[in-house]
Amino acid sequence: MAIDPALLDWLLDSDPALRWQVERDLAGAPPEVWQETRSRVATEGFGARLLARQDPDGQWAGGAYFPAGHDFESEEPGQPWTATTWSLNSLRDWGLDAGALAGTAELLKANSRWEYDNLPYWDGEVDCCINAYTLANGAWLGADVSGLARWFVEHRLPDGGWNCDWVEGSKRSSFHSTLNSLKGLLYYEQAGLGSAELTAARRAGEEYLLERRLLYRLATGEQVAYWASRFVYPFRWFYSVLNATDYFRSAALFDGTTPDPRLSDAIDAVRDARGPDGRWIQERRHPGAVWFEVDVPAGEPSKWLTFYGTRVLEWWDGAVVGRTT
Repeated sequence: MAIDPALLDWLLDSDPALRWQVERDLAGAPPEVWQETRSRVATEGFGARLLARQDPDGQWAGGAYFPAGHDFESEEPGQPWTATTWSLNSLRDWGLDAGALAGTAELLKANSRWEYDNLPYWDGEVDCCINAYTLANGAWLGADVSGLARWFVEHRLPDGGWNCDWVEGSKRSSFHSTLNSLKGLLYYEQAGLGSAELTAARRAGEEYLLERRLLYRLATGEQVAYWASRFVYPFRWFYSVLNATDYFRSAALFDGTTPDPRLSDAIDAVRDARGPDGRWIQERRHPGAVWFEVDVPAGEPSKWLTFYGTRVLEWWDGAVVGRTT
């Protein structure tokens, strides 16, 4: 079904970081159009503002995952989102050309250490989500993160997925950790750096979520938690069925496969959250310091969520029509 022209115009009236993706995935613009818009991420709007915050040593806010001097005993809700890893995640998600960060991989290798055990930046640490971000960011910036790729094969749990609490002895996978791990592995493969072993690990992780239909506990059939159907942008490390179905869309397009029917409940949850005007509402903001806001406050229609929701439904509905005609 074609997107409503008024809705499309609303989405196109946005920062280059979002606009180029709307042009490519929803408006059907030719490559020369969306690529030109994408090139402006480095010089305009969110991308340019975040690039300007980079420290001379290659980091942001003086730290790897947390800002320099972060008070780990603070009782403030949430966490800061300003340090190096979160800044790189945003720039990569917004489609910044890696050339705009030429030399950053080398600077981080020389200057950045993880808050956990002072480990070297590109070697990763023990947290699955952090390592997944580092795997993707390293592939993007040209760092050697092949050791991290092997780490994911070695640390997959018996039920198929991953859990950041494995270091505390957990033997059961987590929705959050598994999705973030999958996103990192897929990006690494999309960069042409995959292997049969990595693909097998990724498929096993996907099966962990698909067995649970992206929403439910395997043992009881109950919804895993309220956060599964709560939609917030930026996604950060949090699981939601919108975040997950968008991942499965990307994976299916990369693998050349049709949507798995076990996604249907999650797709219904995404569809049910869409308002009569075709827009999705920002349900909250993840608490914690940011460089600047990139989406609307809670309770307002979100262009980012509307883009992701519309893209997922167009993929699903188009594939379903293709299967039945």
